[in-house]
Parts: sequence; structure tokens; C-alpha cells
Amino acid sequence: MVQRELYRPVPPLAWAPLVITVFGIDNLGKVFLLFMVSFSKMIISARAGASGTQLSKIHAAHSLGASRWQILRHVIFPNSLPEILTGIRVAVGMCWGTLVAAEFLAGTTGIGFVENAARKYMQYEVIWITIFVMGMLGLLFDKTLRKIIAKTIPWFGKG
Repeated sequence: MVQRELYRPVPPLAWAPLVITVFGIDNLGKVFLLFMVSFSKMIISARAGASGTQLSKIHAAHSLGASRWQILRHVIFPNSLPEILTGIRVAVGMCWGTLVAAEFLAGTTGIGFVENAARKYMQYEVIWITIFVMGMLGLLFDKTLRKIIAKTIPWFGKG
């Protein structure tokens, strides 16, 4: 429990200098940084979803002869899915912001790099365009995940 609570509150960009030093800012470094940012959010949401499963459902499946694997697959996982997908949605938002910020700090490509270059040359119109593009891409990611959630768990939020 202590390890998780020590890792979780670390700001995402605190990982950037270490990751950039060890892996560089190429794709491997970006993927590792995004993994570090999203891992705790995903684990916490999956755990919350699994622990929120009603014991009566687990006991009912067990009394009907379900194995542990069947209980996990047919009872716990479907009950955890809303929390898991919400965790994915939160993690994607965190990853998007962290990716842009990491590109801003040390990138050689990407929208964060473009905004940083525009800042150096005081190209305010480019800065406004990059802000708009970041917002639109973030909105697109969120709307896409909302549609996936609506298709995957149509009962969620209807009760």
C-alpha cells in the first residue's frame, strides 16, 4: 500500500528528466514516460472496479459451480469494466498533456516542440494555432473514448 501511495502522487513531468536521460525523447522514451504516467491510474481504477463487485454476485456464481477463472471473467471483469474504461479515459488525458509538455521541454518533433519553437521566435499566431490543435485533439480523444465506453458498456450511467 505504501509503495502505491508513494508513486501515485508524483507529478507526471517529474518523470521526464529521468526518462529523457535514460531513454532519450524518441519513441521508446515517450512510450515509457506515458506508461509511468498512466500505470497508477489504471491500477487504481481496475482495483476500485474489482472491489466494487457485489459479494452476492460472486457467491451466486460460486454456488452455481463457476470456477475462479469463470467468476473473474464473467462476474468481476464485467462489473469492473466501467471503472477500467473511466481509468483509461483519465489516463489518456494525463498522457496527452504529459506528451505535449515533454515535447515542449526536450522534443525535436511534435506539437509541443512546434509551440516551443514558436515561443522562441515570438510567433504568437503559431502558438494560438498549436493551443487550438491541442484542444481539438484532446477533445477528439475524449469523444472517441466516450463512444467506445457507450458501445462497450451501454448500461453504464442508465440506472
